[in-house]
Amino acid sequence: MQRGKRVIRAVLLDMDGTIWHNPVDWVELREELGLKVDHLPISQQLARLSPAARAAGERRLREAEARGVEQGHPMPGAKELVEFLAARGVKCALVTNNSRDSVRGVLARHPLPFQAVFPREEIPLKPDPGAFLVPLGKLGVAPEEACVVGDSHLDLIAAHRAGVGEVILVAPQGWMRAFFPPGARFHEVGDLGEARALLTEWLGARS
Repeated sequence: MQRGKRVIRAVLLDMDGTIWHNPVDWVELREELGLKVDHLPISQQLARLSPAARAAGERRLREAEARGVEQGHPMPGAKELVEFLAARGVKCALVTNNSRDSVRGVLARHPLPFQAVFPREEIPLKPDPGAFLVPLGKLGVAPEEACVVGDSHLDLIAAHRAGVGEVILVAPQGWMRAFFPPGARFHEVGDLGEARALLTEWLGARS
């Protein structure tokens, strides 16, 4: 499974905005909580607040995630992509800053054959490189032999810092581009169908 001299043995997929359409406007939620839009996830921003404000913010975050489970739906091509990777023998894991309850809710409604699932309780939060290094360590795959499929600057920053071999960003929002690391390599696609086509090309190339 090579792309030139590159081997892809594992693909790490983000959840919200990548394989799951969540109707929650996270920028709006940040504004509601008095948080700025930057390179940090909401959970880390809340940790900087006073205990009372943090507790209130964490409650609103849990409520928003629960709404995302109830009102969201799979992105077109999500099931096909994960099943394609499983059929090709590529290790496939879900890596998300969402909570364990949120992930369980999504996968209970729409099961997908992930080899492993890593919610925020089990890993450092993206953009920390550990968000990908911890899952890859458990999967027994080197970063340079992995691909990250996400939709945000948090995915790109974490993957860049972790030395992940390939990064695919699916329709990232315009405001996120200001936080893309200078020099970070990634492939931008419009949807998961294009992501699958790219992976098909890479996985189909053999030496």
